[in-house]
Parts: sequence; structure tokens; C-alpha cells
Amino acid sequence: MFDAEALEAARKLFARETRFMMGCVRIDDLPAADLPEVAFAGRSNVGKSSLINAVTGRTHLARASNEPGRTREVNFFVLDEVLRLVDLPGYGFAKVARDAARKFQNLGRDYLRGRPNLKRAYLLIDARHGLKKVDEEALEALDVAAVSYQIILTKADKLKPAEVDAVVAKTLAQISKRAAAFPRVLATSSAKGTGIPELRAEIVAACQL
Repeated sequence: MFDAEALEAARKLFARETRFMMGCVRIDDLPAADLPEVAFAGRSNVGKSSLINAVTGRTHLARASNEPGRTREVNFFVLDEVLRLVDLPGYGFAKVARDAARKFQNLGRDYLRGRPNLKRAYLLIDARHGLKKVDEEALEALDVAAVSYQIILTKADKLKPAEVDAVVAKTLAQISKRAAAFPRVLATSSAKGTGIPELRAEIVAACQL
């Protein structure tokens, strides 16, 4: 998939400083579209914050919470002033009123539809469960937005290698007819570091850095 040179170049890039830039609660508050961006989306308990921390090599950059659905904003992190990583509001299990949940989930959709510098969205799926019905709405939103997106399986360390391979194959089959889906599924573990070098390289390639 990626040779040693590409993996090392991506490692060096992500070893540079990454900082929290801003959180936006309205589409009008988004920063200027002057840097390439990649966005992370997924269910509220899928391990989004942990993955962002693992990719950037930081422990507390993205704040994980024991309360699913805490992210109410579109959060921007900037890597060495050359790339932004965007944490979108989670969907499902949000312990907020339905109208409030809809508000911040719609913010995520608005971001996906109207961001010309968005190079790829990463849809995080728990490897133990694979794509579920609740994820269909996210897939549809990404397809409608015509944003290139890639499925990233999280918590792969919870499964045996053969089970991970099976989930990867099944997921690929499920997205095979979706035009905007990138035809490669990556299994990762934030806890063990599995797949993190490859995800960094995927980001570098998508953004042509």
C-alpha cells in the first residue's frame, strides 16, 4: 500500500507541532478555506478523539470524554500551518435534546457540503461491529455531499487478525457501489498504534503534501 519512504515522510510531517485552532458552532464561523483539510466523522463512542491524538502523536490534543456525544462543535486542529484536521460532531447516543442534537449534526453536514478545501473525510467505524444501520445516514450524507471519504475501522486490537480481515472485506463489499467511497478500508488501533502510520500516509497522499 505505502512503501517505507512514504510512511517515514508521513511520520516526519506528523511529528511537527499540531495545535488546537478553534471550535465553531455556526457555519459562518468557519476559518478561511486556505489550507487543505481532512475531517473525521463517526458515532459518538467510536474513538474519534483517541484516533486524532494517535495520528498527531499527542496525548490530550483532542479531548476524549466518558460521556458520548459531547462534541457540539466543529473543532479544527492545525498541523505546522500546512494542514488542518477537523473533528466533526458525533452522531448517535448524544445525551442532549433531540432538537439540539439535530442542530450540531446539521452543522457537520453543512461543513461537508460547503468546504471546497476538504480533501477527504474519514468515517470511523468500530471494528467489532462493522457498518450498522445508524451509519447509513452518515454514508448517505457523504455521498450527497460528493466528498471523497474513506472508512477507518477503530479498536481493531479487540479482534483477532482473521476477524479484522473479515470485517475489512465485508466493509469493502458494503461500500463498493458508493461512488464517493475511497476503495480502501484501513483497520486501526489507537491503543496499539496499528494502522496509524498508514493513516498518516493516507492523509498525506489525499492532501498531496
